[in-house]
Amino acid sequence: MILFPAIDLKDGECVRLKLGEMDSATVYNTDPAAQAASFEEQGFEWLHVVDLNGAFEGKSINGEAVQAILKATGNPVQLGGGIRTLDHIEAWLDKGLARVILGTIAVRDPDLVKDACRKFPGKIAVGIDARGGKVAVEGWAEASELAAAELAERFEGAGVAAIIYTDIDRDGVLTGINWESTLALADKVAIPVIASGGLASMADIVRMTMPDAARLEGAISGRALYDGRIDPKEALALLAQARGQAK
Repeated sequence: MILFPAIDLKDGECVRLKLGEMDSATVYNTDPAAQAASFEEQGFEWLHVVDLNGAFEGKSINGEAVQAILKATGNPVQLGGGIRTLDHIEAWLDKGLARVILGTIAVRDPDLVKDACRKFPGKIAVGIDARGGKVAVEGWAEASELAAAELAERFEGAGVAAIIYTDIDRDGVLTGINWESTLALADKVAIPVIASGGLASMADIVRMTMPDAARLEGAISGRALYDGRIDPKEALALLAQARGQAK
């Protein structure tokens, strides 16, 4: 069970949004690379990065900030936002990313995702962002009629490394992870699922250690970490203890 600290990039700065609204951004650090280094120093073992501008515009906008992050941390980094082609995927992996997250393109062109999985085994994750159980695309600006579970099932057996499932209605508002829908999705597929959206307090960390959550790969935390609602040392110790007991 991995706790992924999040760095969301908007105009080169580390921000958090509420409910996916770009005009609701709160700037937490003007130096994303320093933030990445800080997370590593705190003991985190992975980093989740999103190019928010890229998600809306369909191309990398915060590339310089991402490259600075890669230079600042030795932790594996997964990146999503605006990555839409095989060449784009390859270019980012060549720069040192551990995983590329494909979201909008997973809806628009699922065959490209499957091709990417074959070409870059273990390096491709799918981001499924849902509002009311339906998948949203283009930086959450557009809704579809596709159910989250239906999209996930399309990639079963394709070699997807993980599914990052975000409940948009909870993102950035500290109401707690939607455990019911996240675990229901995890029950539908063999692909590891990462919970995202709403992680609010140590209560969510404790919930991550429960037996039924063991089938998840982990959860992503943003605002709760930045606001000090989660103590990194305590959270990581709880998860490490749970891993030890599961062995």
